[in-house]
Formats: sequence, structure tokens, C-alpha cells
Amino acid sequence: MSRMLHNLPVEAYTCKQWFDREQVNIFSKTWRFAGFMEDVSEPGQYITVQAGLNNIFIIMGRDRRLRAFHNICRHRGTQLIRAVGKTRKALTCPYHDWTYDLEGNLISVPDEDREFGQIDKTCLGLKPASVDIWKSMLFVHPDPDAGSIMDWFGHVDTRVGPHTPQELPEYEEARNTYEVRANWKIVVENYIDVYHLAHLHSGTLHMYDHARAEYGFVGPHYLFWEPPVPEYAEDQDRKLPAPRVIPKDENGTWVPMLFPGIGIGATEDGWNVFIIEPLAPDRTRITNRSRVANVSAWEFSRQSMRSAGFWSSFGIGGKYKADDAQPHNDPQSLGDPMTSGDFTAEDIYACEQQQKSLYSPYYEVGPAAKGECPVLDHQNIVLEWLERSK
Repeated sequence: MSRMLHNLPVEAYTCKQWFDREQVNIFSKTWRFAGFMEDVSEPGQYITVQAGLNNIFIIMGRDRRLRAFHNICRHRGTQLIRAVGKTRKALTCPYHDWTYDLEGNLISVPDEDREFGQIDKTCLGLKPASVDIWKSMLFVHPDPDAGSIMDWFGHVDTRVGPHTPQELPEYEEARNTYEVRANWKIVVENYIDVYHLAHLHSGTLHMYDHARAEYGFVGPHYLFWEPPVPEYAEDQDRKLPAPRVIPKDENGTWVPMLFPGIGIGATEDGWNVFIIEPLAPDRTRITNRSRVANVSAWEFSRQSMRSAGFWSSFGIGGKYKADDAQPHNDPQSLGDPMTSGDFTAEDIYACEQQQKSLYSPYYEVGPAAKGECPVLDHQNIVLEWLERSK
């Protein structure tokens, strides 16, 4: 009998066949985060993104309209453009120099008369995809008839925090990308596991009251909110690490995980995205981008100095003390993540250790806590999407 991780077999986290099915039936059939609206803000500017099996690019046309196309030359299928950039007037395939305008029309074929006789270029424009904007984020969908993104996010639009991210500038220094040596579902399940917050993150996230968290699913999307603990809530404006971005009467942290793999971390002083990109059955790329208050650098420095006294007494620290650190044989390790005082490092460590155990013949999952119910619900959602293809 196949070993189970609650509602999914262990093979769902380790097997290439499972991974391929998810790429086809989940990530190729849902909206995919591509970037922030500022990333494509002038004619000729473009970005590309992998949406399941599809490489798609967004480009702004001469009419300043955003369009999305499959990044496939209509001649031999070569990808037209690389990850990000700007072109002045046209897109030219590097293989044979077939050229398209910013609206996706084929406009030039080198040596057309000699090599082809004559081509009906009107039939060979780039294949369109869908593009839309939601809360300052650009999304693409491989299907050109995907409809409005509000059909996908409309039911949770007002429930992911009171923030207005499109009015907040990006904090470029916080932007980072890294890989986790674990299946994408392990990363999602860690994100939505309420039970672990008071334990794995006992020294790093204790400014919020995990016992009072409110959470659950709306369709395939997971919603989460929890209030600050009294010590952090009282006179909070003197304690926030950065200037406030939401009204004073709406304190708390909103941490939804929108399907499939679009996390938002929204607090009193910031708004962040946590984007999960599956790379292999046991490898996942994470992209983090943040938005902060639209105020001067002096205001950030002033708030940091203002709150320094609280944080020095309240304390942020690792789960274990430095003298409890265990030696690491991993050359990529910068030390023991469990002593780092960095909740992201703690999460990565937990995900990677769980992934390692999945390969053991002695692996067996125990009972699910109440706070782990979202994990089981997410597993059922994955199964539902895979079952649709049968």
C-alpha cells in the first residue's frame, strides 16, 4: 500500500509523474503572477513568466495597452524574448529574424520571396494569452479567453487586508529569490499550517496572537488573519518597525495563500508577496517582493529609531540558543537556521527536513492537529484539480 501524507500519497511530493500532472492541470490552467504593474509601464517594455507548460510574456503596445502572448515564434517555435527588457518597435526571433510588432502581428520575414514565395502574414501572428491586473500585480493565463481575473479573485478581493498596494511603492532592497529543496505543496502546507506558528516560530513571530487566528478557505483560496498580542497592540504606532500603511483601527496581519501558490503577507507597516514556483518534484523557487509606505527615507529612519527600544526588550530570537546550534555539513548553509532569529530560515529548514524524510521507508504521518486542517483542505483541492482532467 502506498504511504499517505494524510490525503495525498507520498508520491505526490516525490514523483515526476505527479509533478507533470500538476503542471498540466493546475499551473497551466490558472492565473499566474508575473510581476508588479510598474514592471511593464511604457511601450515596448516586457516581462516573461512560466505558467505551467507555457512561457508567456506581457508587453505594452504603442497604444499603451497591455497584451500577453505565448513566447513562441510562429516559424519554428523558438522563444522570442528573454526574461525582461525593452524593445523600441518590434520583437525579432533570434533564430531566423522573423519579426513581430508590439501588438503581436507578423510584419517581416527575411528573404520571404526567395525562401517561401509568399506568406500570408495575417495568419501567423503571435498566439495570445490573457493578462490582467489585481491589487497592483500583473497576472497571465495561458487561455486567451480566460475572462476577468475578478472571476478568480473576486470572492476574496475584500478579505485579504485593508491595504491599497497600488498606492505603495516597492521596497527594492527587500526583493529576493531563493530555492527550497522541497516540493511546492510542502511549501504551501507550511505556509498555511496554523499549528506550527507558536512552535517553530516561538521566538520570531510572537508579536501576533496565534490562538486568536481566523482562517479558512473560500473556494480554492486560503484566508488568514490574526491580531497583535496586547503588548504589541498597545500604543502600536511607537512599536511598528516601519511607517503605518493601514488605518489604526484595523491592526493585525493578513496572510492568505491564493491558489496555486500566491502568498500575501500584509501587516500594519507593509505589504508583501510570496510567489511559489514549482521547478521539480523536490525543488521550488520563491520570489518575495514588498511594498511600503509612500513616505521619505527620513520617516523610515525616524520610525526605526522610535521602535528600537520596544524591539530590544520584546526580543526576536531563534527557537534555540546559539550554544545549542548543531553543526551543518551542507556547504550552502550559513549556520543553524534554528538559532538565526529569521522565520523564513526556520520555514525553509522545516520544509527541507520534511522532504528528506518522505523518501524513508519508515516514514509515517501522524494525526492532524486542528490547526493543520488547512493542510488537509489544500490537499483535497489539489486532488480536485487533478481529477478534472480524467
